[in-house]
Formats: sequence, structure tokens, C-alpha cells
Amino acid sequence: MQTLQNPSISLRSLLRGAAALTALSFATLAGPALASNAQPGQGVKVTILKSSLAEESFQTVVAMKALQALGYDVAPYKEVEYPLAHMAVASGDATLIANHWNPHHSEFYKAAGGDAKLSRKGVYSAGAAQGYMIDKKTADQYNITHIDQLKDPKLARLFDMSGDGKADLVGPNAGWGGEAVVEHHLDTYGLRGTVNYVQGNYPALITETLARYESGKPVLFYAWTPHWLSNVLKTGQDVVWLQVPYSAMPGVQAGTDTQLPNGKNYGFPLNNEYIVANKEWVAKNPAAGKLFEVMQIPLADISAQNRLIHQGEKSASAIERHADAWIRAHQKTFDGWLAQARDAATAQ
Repeated sequence: MQTLQNPSISLRSLLRGAAALTALSFATLAGPALASNAQPGQGVKVTILKSSLAEESFQTVVAMKALQALGYDVAPYKEVEYPLAHMAVASGDATLIANHWNPHHSEFYKAAGGDAKLSRKGVYSAGAAQGYMIDKKTADQYNITHIDQLKDPKLARLFDMSGDGKADLVGPNAGWGGEAVVEHHLDTYGLRGTVNYVQGNYPALITETLARYESGKPVLFYAWTPHWLSNVLKTGQDVVWLQVPYSAMPGVQAGTDTQLPNGKNYGFPLNNEYIVANKEWVAKNPAAGKLFEVMQIPLADISAQNRLIHQGEKSASAIERHADAWIRAHQKTFDGWLAQARDAATAQ
């Protein structure tokens, strides 16, 4: 987990000057025609943060468009990794992050002040899975079903990419939250002697992994939904999830049962995506608070949009086009969100 090296430095200063913040401008965020012209957010500025993952831009832009439709003055979003983003929202240096995954980001949420500082209501997207995957060909040939089978050096060697005889597991970036779980699993399941945790630029590493798969070589990687990869490598056809021998989560998630409703245990609980906002700001802006509570996008729609990103449609204008297309296809739903938000503003 990333931490601030000097707590005395204000988050506001970091947000203004840090190189990690990459502003992406959406000059024409006006959405499709609205059912009402009420503007409860008129004159209220909104600062939105998101991670550096391009795959989380779509959800963020849909939220931006909904806020602007309510009259809020929405600034171009800025890219900050999750730990700092949660702290900035809690302190009021930013308004919201639309890509909070619970319980995946529970450590960041708690460190930023939890429910006392942050508002987390409603589920933006539900039921995201994550865990470890290998190609089905190798799984079937060697009857590999569980990650702890890789304690066997002969099986681990199948996934050796570096030539040191150990399996190379492509895992999540530092600061994502999942890296703490992977590290904990490697220790708990006794895999340190036979498995290397390959960590760096996950998008680049997973592209290399896909190329390795397409060349017929075994692959071992951490995966999650929603993500473009699930639309390219089909579960049960191209790749399979590996189970863990038993539930084992670190930190605030310790003791969590990770067995899924289907009886399988992939080592991670299902996650829901939330729009997390500054609690004090939400109290002053009930329209936005209600909006965050009622907005929902299906995981399948996010994965489909992510595949477009993988196919090269990843510019700011392309992602905005995707968001506009999704809104048009779900206009009645979108307008319903706005109506509920306006009603909340009127009721206060």
C-alpha cells in the first residue's frame, strides 16, 4: 500500500503539482436531452479523481455526464492512485472517486477516515470477481485446479518465463489493493519457493501474457472483472480460475470467507464498485448524493467497453463517445437517475 511520505504536505498541494496527476479534458460533456431542465448543482464545482487504469475511465465519464446534466461544474478528472485518491476525497481536496471497489479498497477507505469522512451509498456495479487464472490447455493436461499445486516444482516450471525454474505470476500493480492479497497468499499457501510475483505495469504485462497464450505457451496471471481480457480469453474455454485451498485475507479483511455462491473459492471475495464522495459535500448536495446512490452500470457493459479500449479506442474522445452511446441506449434509465436526484434536492 502506498503512503504519503510527508504527512505535513497538504493533499491540496499534491493534487495541484504532483506529476502523478494527469488531467484528461472532456470539453463537451453535455449528455443527451434531459427530461427536465432543473439544475440543482448550478454553481457547484466538482473535482473527480480516478486511477491510472484506462479501464475505469468509462464509469467515471458516465458519472461526470450525469453530474453535468444536473448543472454541476465538473472539472476534467485527474489521475491519482487509489490510496491518495481516497485521502484527497476524505479531506475535501477532491469531491469523489467513481472507482472504489469494496472490499478490495477497504484498507484505503479505513485509512482515509471511513464512514466519518466518506459517503459510500448504493452500488455502481455489482459482483466483480478476481483471482488467479491459467490457460485451460495446461490445466487439463496436468489436472491443475488449485494455486497451491504450484508448490510442486515440476508444475511451477511450466509457467516459468524468466528461466529461473519458478512460475511467474503476473499480478496487480502496487497501490491497487490486490497486491497485498497476492503477497499474503504466497506466504500463507507456501508458494514463495516456487512462484515469482511479477509486478510492474499490469496492462503491458497482461498484453505480453496474451501474446504468450496465443503462441501456445502456458500462462499464469491475476485477473478481475470487469476487464477486456474476459472478452478475449473466455473462461472455461480458453482459461480457468484456480481455487485456493482455504480463505486467507490480510489486514482489515482478515477472516473473510472468500467462497463464492457457486461453491468455488478463488481467494478473493466478490467486489462491488461504488462512487465514494466527500461526506460533508454530499450532505450539502443531496441531488448528487442521491445520484451516486442510484446510478448502476452492469459489469458486462463495462467489460464490453473495455474491449473497445483494448482494440485501440482509448482516447479521451473515444471514451466520451462510448459513454454517450451507452447513455443513449439507456436513456430512460439515465433520465430516471436525474429525476430521483432532482427530487432529492427538492425534498431537502
